[in-house]
Amino acid sequence: MEEAYVSTEIKPPVTRVGAIGWVRANLFSSVFNSFLTIVTLYFLWKIVPGLIRWAFIDSSWATTGAECRAGGGACWSIVTKNLRFILFGFFPYEEQWRPLLAMIILFTLLFVSRNRRYWKKWLGYAWLIGLFVMGLLMKGGLFGLSSVDSSKWSGLPLTLILSVFGLTAAYPLGVLLALGRQSKMPGIKSLCIVYIEAIRGVPLISLLFMSSVMFPLFLPQGITINNIFRAQVAIILFTAAYIAEVVRGGLQAITRGQYEAAESLGLNYYQKMRLVILPQALKIVIPPTVSQLISAFKDTSLVVIIGLYDLLKTTQVTLSNPRWMGFSVEAYLFIALIYFAGCFSMSNYSRRLERELYRGT
Repeated sequence: MEEAYVSTEIKPPVTRVGAIGWVRANLFSSVFNSFLTIVTLYFLWKIVPGLIRWAFIDSSWATTGAECRAGGGACWSIVTKNLRFILFGFFPYEEQWRPLLAMIILFTLLFVSRNRRYWKKWLGYAWLIGLFVMGLLMKGGLFGLSSVDSSKWSGLPLTLILSVFGLTAAYPLGVLLALGRQSKMPGIKSLCIVYIEAIRGVPLISLLFMSSVMFPLFLPQGITINNIFRAQVAIILFTAAYIAEVVRGGLQAITRGQYEAAESLGLNYYQKMRLVILPQALKIVIPPTVSQLISAFKDTSLVVIIGLYDLLKTTQVTLSNPRWMGFSVEAYLFIALIYFAGCFSMSNYSRRLERELYRGT
């Protein structure tokens, strides 16, 4: 009887090293994944070449609107030809170097503040001096600078003012509201609960309308408050209510033992919160806090509803010009990139901050 032949040949294992290995492991690891990869590549093959041709090859960069219509590609000329108005709006044309310099100062301060090693007294003084210089550049009226009414503050500087200073003020207010809602004093706790639930129960646009339309009706005759300031306060109050709930979640995540350990050391309420509880709670809620801040940053574009000429509004004014009608895709893509840069910067910084804080635990 013949013995069955058993092959002893050893097949080489499927490689998972290098580019080919990565492709096999991640794109063709199963029948379903292979099908999804093929379908995705098909759609990319159909869409990407045409998109590249429209956006770059056949696009126009320094032409008139009529010449753009004659072409078949993207009309980036709407951005290049109207860049100063989109960015600075109705700020006097010959004085637009002032908001440009103010933005450079703001970006410099934000960039330096990203590094926790620089969180010292001199940085606080630098912010105070920088804020004064930025206000002087925008408002003028001193040192030979012509005065510019705040109604002409528009474009990107207005968007940055509403977002950066709104988020900066909303965060500590939200922390205080969270502590107030956790307070054992019934009066303070009730006030914080009513405020948080009332603000979270209405959309931001309603607060903006109230600040712009209804609030002036309650002021004494002859007294007016700047419309930008009213919108800024509405954004701060709205964002703080949501941040308060995020921080409250972090406070509830801290175990009772941490409170008891702080009390056993003889720390009072202020010391216990500042030195023990809040550092742990705020570290826990970094991801949801940044998500809320990013959402608030994008929501500042809603001020267009109450007639403030932020970045979105100046873009809409440009599109209302008959010479540039029909190129809204290119214009909105441009401001979308600006908003994406701001959101991505906050997200990237939050990840970096998380790594630094958890490395020390």
